[in-house]
Amino acid sequence: MSSHEHTSSFNVKDIWRVFFVLLAITVVEFIIALAVPESFMAKDIKNWLYIILTIMKAFYIVAYFMHLKFEKINLIYSILLPTVFILGVIAALMYESNYWLDIR
Repeated sequence: MSSHEHTSSFNVKDIWRVFFVLLAITVVEFIIALAVPESFMAKDIKNWLYIILTIMKAFYIVAYFMHLKFEKINLIYSILLPTVFILGVIAALMYESNYWLDIR
């Protein structure tokens, strides 16, 4: 075996398992969107559930289909840390965005 071959045991069975996990999460999102009335669950709670479920789907896509689950921790950090910093900058800019309106 050469050093460039992929050594994970990711097979067709695992692909179907990930597919059904992603399908289940999507079905839950659709049920929340279409079948749960706002009198039963507040819109803010629904939005937070959508965000959490979307992050779960993104994890599965990145971990399995982009093969990051099988990579070294340094490669994962090289992708994860810049993403966290970019999200932090976006959050800081959104927080400070009213400053320009306040000084007028």
